Amino acid sequence: MDRELSANTKQANKLRRYTQVGVFLALLVFAIVGFRTMLTPTVSSDKLRTAVVEQGPVVVTLTASGMVVPEQEQVITSPIQARIEQVVLKAGEQVNPGDQILLLDRSYTQLAYDKLKDEQQLNQHKSVQMRLNLRKTLNQLASQLTIKQLKVKSLQAQLTDEKYLLKIGGTTQESVNQAELNLKIAQQELSEIKDDIATERELLKADEQELGYTLAMQSRSIEELQRKMEQAEVRASHKGVITWVKNEIGSTVNTGDVIARLADLSSYKVKATIADTYADQLKVGGNTIVRINNTDLQGTISSVEPTVSNGIVTFYVALQEKAHQLLRPSLRADVFVTTASKGNVLRVKNGPYFNTAKGQQVFVVLDNEVFRRAATIGVSNVDFVELEYGVKPGDVVVISDMADYQHADKIKIE
Repeated sequence: MDRELSANTKQANKLRRYTQVGVFLALLVFAIVGFRTMLTPTVSSDKLRTAVVEQGPVVVTLTASGMVVPEQEQVITSPIQARIEQVVLKAGEQVNPGDQILLLDRSYTQLAYDKLKDEQQLNQHKSVQMRLNLRKTLNQLASQLTIKQLKVKSLQAQLTDEKYLLKIGGTTQESVNQAELNLKIAQQELSEIKDDIATERELLKADEQELGYTLAMQSRSIEELQRKMEQAEVRASHKGVITWVKNEIGSTVNTGDVIARLADLSSYKVKATIADTYADQLKVGGNTIVRINNTDLQGTISSVEPTVSNGIVTFYVALQEKAHQLLRPSLRADVFVTTASKGNVLRVKNGPYFNTAKGQQVFVVLDNEVFRRAATIGVSNVDFVELEYGVKPGDVVVISDMADYQHADKIKIE
């Protein structure tokens, strides 16, 4: 028959059961921790790029491509239709005012100049001849005038005599009438001669004015051709550097063709291009940042070209430091056009993470682990991203690409 267990035996059995349960629970905890450790992803510290959350402004910008160009560039055009006879200076050479760059053949212009000079001399001779002819005509008319005046006096005397004879009965009324008619005819002829003299003088005055206009026009044309022949010795008007020159000796250029470009390399501006979708955001006077070799130069939009070419808008930026030591012709630059600005906000350096981030979240580094945290991503530019909440100043945020860990709550850093 069964015997009742002693109290010591019961106590020993209870202790053994507790021990077994404790061992089981410990094994279970170790198994769970080990399994979770196996499920927690890891990332190499070499692949992590981080940045510290700070407070500061975030300026919203548009990114454009830019090129440094001289602020002032003189375009030299051909003053005449000519052939390039000699190239004195080449592109890249510095010039001072008065230095000759090109020499154009002036033979064609010289012929036109000589022709105009001959025509001017002919017209001057014509002017002298006109005065001589007028003098001759006026002398003839003056002689006729004197004769007519004498004739009128003679007829006046005859008329007086006829009237006296008629009074004493020595002639007839018909003789008196004939004497009066002869006097009137002579007086009319005298008046006509006076009118002819006045007309000749007026004609000479008009001809001289016309000839004077012709001579003045020819003088201006001669001066212009003379100036063009002087300009055929193409010279620099101010100090600078030749950026381009037409160096094809023997080639023909027409009047107005560009034959050289001269730049003043003491000051620069930036020629920038951007897609036409942003054209309405380009305003003259708008602030810009020009970045060259990690150096930022402040500037403003000075002008925007009105035309669009192949979907591209061109605009120009005036720099505050237009003579900065980094500036060189044709140097590439990044141009950031300011469209908006936020003042003292939480921000972090921009990085690849914010290009691939899904949802409003960031990854914060604590000790040797990375934790996913909800955060609102605000405005950004190429340098900074605004974080509206979810972080505080001093937090270390991952800015490298985390596309493979978007759904992980915690990541271990190796």
